[in-house]
Amino acid sequence: MAMSAGRDDGEPMMDMNTTPLIDVMLVLLVMFIITIPIQTHAVKIDLPPPNNNPAPPIKPTVNQLTIDGAGVIYWNSSSISMDTMKDYLQRTRLMSPEPELHFQPQPNARYEVFDKVLAEVKRSEVSKMGFVGNENYFNF
Repeated sequence: MAMSAGRDDGEPMMDMNTTPLIDVMLVLLVMFIITIPIQTHAVKIDLPPPNNNPAPPIKPTVNQLTIDGAGVIYWNSSSISMDTMKDYLQRTRLMSPEPELHFQPQPNARYEVFDKVLAEVKRSEVSKMGFVGNENYFNF
């Protein structure tokens, strides 16, 4: 922005100082923006009347499959054999909706048992399976 201190011939500058005018205009603009009411737009919707009958809770069944350090297989906290586990996996596969299977081997579980159980789960084609407790295996 250019600024002049006057003319070379010594005459005073005759331009108007617009800075106070701009300040007043900005204050008026801010006050105008603040005082404008907020536009509210309402859409009328006819909602159905409330139903007092409680909806049946739809909660999928979660089965817990655990292997302890001695190689014992647990299905929902009760010990089972490998054949019983195969039968349970086939039954849950046929249920609708298929329940989730949470697989949680203990950190000191034997790898052979873990491998056999995981192979049976894969053969049974369970589609909803998750590993639980992976934070137990984290070592620094």
